[in-house]
Amino acid sequence: MVDAPEPAGDDADRTATVRTEHADPATVAAALGPDETDSMRTRVDGDIVACTVARPTTGGLQSTLDDHLVNLRVADRVIERARDHAADSVDAAAAANADSTLDSEDEPQTTDTDTHTDT
Repeated sequence: MVDAPEPAGDDADRTATVRTEHADPATVAAALGPDETDSMRTRVDGDIVACTVARPTTGGLQSTLDDHLVNLRVADRVIERARDHAADSVDAAAAANADSTLDSEDEPQTTDTDTHTDT
């Protein structure tokens, strides 16, 4: 959701606030930090990441918001993939541990397959 109040006059900054809901809002906000400019302020409120942008021109505001929304999507996707990967790793480790547990009945039988005869 984007809130975009009208500027008070020609010299006023154009402002907008984007509020988005995330499973891990603190991580999303931290991921956005390096791309923030002086015209941006991001905060976390519960599961909401809110970013307020103030720019002197409408075109500048639109450009900054567009960049911010792309960065939000990338941050969410990276976090989602990292969680999926971590879950897959845990599942794989659990499966490997279950498969590697052998008792006396499960021990592999070995036979000598050397068929060379000594002459």
